[in-house]
Amino acid sequence: MKIGIDLLWVRPGICGGTESFIRNLMNGFGRYDETDEFMLFVSRDNSDSFQAFDSFPNMTRMVMPVDSASQPRRILWENMHLDKAAVKSGVDVMFIPVYSMPVTYGSGIPYVSVIHDLQALHYPQYFSTVRRLFLKYMWKHACRASSRVITISEYCKRDLSEHYPTVEEKCCVIYNPVETGDSGLTSAVLEEKYGIRENEYFYCVSSMLPHKNLETLLRTIALRKQKGKAVPLVLSGVGGDTAAFDKAVMENGIEDLVINTGFVSNQERDCLYESCRLFLFPSVFEGFGMPPIEAMRRGKRVVMTRKSCLEEVTQGRAVYVENPYDAEEWSEKIDDALLLSRQAEAFEEYSLEKVVEKYVSVLRNA
Repeated sequence: MKIGIDLLWVRPGICGGTESFIRNLMNGFGRYDETDEFMLFVSRDNSDSFQAFDSFPNMTRMVMPVDSASQPRRILWENMHLDKAAVKSGVDVMFIPVYSMPVTYGSGIPYVSVIHDLQALHYPQYFSTVRRLFLKYMWKHACRASSRVITISEYCKRDLSEHYPTVEEKCCVIYNPVETGDSGLTSAVLEEKYGIRENEYFYCVSSMLPHKNLETLLRTIALRKQKGKAVPLVLSGVGGDTAAFDKAVMENGIEDLVINTGFVSNQERDCLYESCRLFLFPSVFEGFGMPPIEAMRRGKRVVMTRKSCLEEVTQGRAVYVENPYDAEEWSEKIDDALLLSRQAEAFEEYSLEKVVEKYVSVLRNA
């Protein structure tokens, strides 16, 4: 079977978790699917970022005459021409890793779409009115027109079914693939770059959007400083209001305890996971939430909230705060976690091979 994958929406280094998701999944298609052929529909300006996939004999890049950086033009081109390009390339099924199934799809080719979350419905303040209306329309269109719709957690499926009831019969849950491996670096690299030592800092991977709840985490670090329990917090991530974050750090008087790395390579991020004392994840809304799984795979204790899908995907194996906005409770739970021994969790159901097997089954039967 020839499977097309829409990658026109990928803006390398900007799309965050969804970009990590599709790159992980495509690595799995390359490694574990020896039967199917994958046609990668890429843009002129993101094509080079997918060059590594040329090493897989079952993958072919198809460069489309559009740039991903120009979102309005890309969206227009995608809706007017992607379906025709799929026909011309002879694909049997189109895989849309996000919500952007083309409105023009008269070919009869079955489409399989992934909807990761409905953030614009829960946090409309993040989006302009035009953007919010566009997302709502595209979600509704994908739910109606796709042969199958995949969500990444049971929480997401319930949320999607509540807002778009007609999707329930064609919707299935496939958890995100989570790949973890050794960084190949030593903690000495981190000490030289950031001045932090192994097992002497807390780590968090997060954007700076309000639902990530970093303000509470900063208040927690400040509270622990007041109590003589000061431990540096290292944060890695992109997106959101960096200025507001920096202001909150200053207002809490913890400039000496907070290190914002900004975007880091996977290798450096993995080393930060490996060397931290605890992993802290204050987010109150996620579609899946890979960072806690990545930390627990490495034997790190995680303190986090139960909100949205988070307790579901971590399977009750973390240390949970009941009130996500209570700095005092956060500090208490951190103390509890510090008393626990290291314990690596396998989470085999998130292994790339098993996730690929499920995706391939859905794509072949679309």
